[in-house]
Amino acid sequence: MSLIADLKSLEPSQRSAIWASYLGWTLDAFDFFLMVFMLSTIAKEFGTDVKAVSQGVFLTLAARPIGAFVFGWLAERFGRRPVLMADIIFFSIFELASGFAPTLTSLLVLRFLFGVGMGGEWGLGASLVMESIPAKLRGPVSGLLQSGYPSGYFVASLVYFLLFDTIGWRGMFMVGVAPALLVLLIRMHVKESPVFEARRGKPHVNPVIELARHWKIALYLVVLMTAFNFFSHGTQDLYPTFLQKQHHFDTHTTGILAAVMNVGAIVGGIGFGIWSEKLGRKKAIILASLLALPIIPLWAFSATPVLLGLGAFLVQVAVQGAWGIVPVHLNELSPPLARSLFPGFAYQLGNLIASKNAPIQAGIAEARGNDYGFALAVVCAITAVVIAIWTALGPERKNADFTADEAT
Repeated sequence: MSLIADLKSLEPSQRSAIWASYLGWTLDAFDFFLMVFMLSTIAKEFGTDVKAVSQGVFLTLAARPIGAFVFGWLAERFGRRPVLMADIIFFSIFELASGFAPTLTSLLVLRFLFGVGMGGEWGLGASLVMESIPAKLRGPVSGLLQSGYPSGYFVASLVYFLLFDTIGWRGMFMVGVAPALLVLLIRMHVKESPVFEARRGKPHVNPVIELARHWKIALYLVVLMTAFNFFSHGTQDLYPTFLQKQHHFDTHTTGILAAVMNVGAIVGGIGFGIWSEKLGRKKAIILASLLALPIIPLWAFSATPVLLGLGAFLVQVAVQGAWGIVPVHLNELSPPLARSLFPGFAYQLGNLIASKNAPIQAGIAEARGNDYGFALAVVCAITAVVIAIWTALGPERKNADFTADEAT
């Protein structure tokens, strides 16, 4: 009840910032995950294999550090709010253009450019929200914000279920222009971060210099986010292909199981985000990541849709449970004068290092006769252990005072 009362006590502009950032990440992820449902179909149209088309997933992930750096730098100079709006329009344009790609090469180029825009959204939205709300709400809001990612996957699975057989893969990308409408909400209802507003009129500090000054924590977070990105993408991106290729499920069954998986992810992200306020950021991450280990056999090696769905639900409670603490943990560890650049850039550099996950997993599966279950299980198990160990070795600044940080 205390949490509900605290949320109700927020000002309208604070609630709008939360919803705008959550929906921004939801719709960004929606645009990204549309493609993972269509790898086989796109491969068939262009006369190639899934591994070749999955390079589009790799290029999107590889481009994200560029967007995190460019849009994060701009946000330190011009504010979180206007740059966030520009970024959403940017990635929506290239999502729409993907539906008109005449060749696989042109599609891959467009997915790279989409990735630049996708890379900017998370850091901007997270810093805007974390700087706008009371410290005691950061954990729950962090879980909500990060649950935007599986929410986007969930929406993508529903759109695939309902529309794919009618509009095809090109039509699916055209539906992906919808996030551009979010700019209207941000324009009308969201205020600039109070931390950024307090900085107006003061001498500008180059966030790149701040990044260099804090290179040790930056390096620690890049390694952490590399493991985290293998954890999420290694359990999500090829899951539809696993259902289609290994279990030969149709569009509707694949869509339903992907939706069930993402309901588990939303439950985990919000639940562990709330719990991190009592347990601490590090302990919550460690517990969630290790919970994935006993679920792997059910998730990756079951034979029936019911058991596969149960395994998918439970494993994503663990995976996105750990991820639910990431927005607040990275923002609390960030240098105050580079908060819109630092967390997103560290996150997306980890993405860059992990960006070959889909082709690697596809290669492992194809080498074993399309055994995608084995490829998924290996990556999940290794990264769960790495995250637990590396998190335990690192720092924590739970409930750091962002206003006091800004004044120093």
